[in-house]
Amino acid sequence: MKKIFLSSDHAGYKLKELIKLHLDKKKINYTDLGPFNGDSVDYPDYAHKVARKVKANNNHTGILVCGSGMGMNIAANRHKNIRAAQCFNLKSTKLSRLHNDANIITLGSRLLTKKNALNCVSVFLNTKFEGGRHTKRIKKI
Repeated sequence: MKKIFLSSDHAGYKLKELIKLHLDKKKINYTDLGPFNGDSVDYPDYAHKVARKVKANNNHTGILVCGSGMGMNIAANRHKNIRAAQCFNLKSTKLSRLHNDANIITLGSRLLTKKNALNCVSVFLNTKFEGGRHTKRIKKI
């Protein structure tokens, strides 16, 4: 069964909470791995939590939010079999799933509008990997 794990740092906390409301509205189940308030935290701690959960099962996926999206992306991609994609718009999000089989989306709360971020989450969760010629490329990572 597909599970969605999400987390943020303090800079991404408010956007993470909006994403949770968005998922609730769509009746999509998720697990919030923290933080549970806006106090200052270290983003790698939360990126690693989500990455460990996602790599435990091929069907799992993750959503990570920090100020730029970059820190979470770098930390998550340190894990074997994690393909975290920093997404900025609907096209980058869709291609991250279609061609790269991304299993974690990272978002920058300081770089995206709320509407754009929520649309990216929806596209990420609803786009399937295309496979085919892309499969051999994924295996080379």
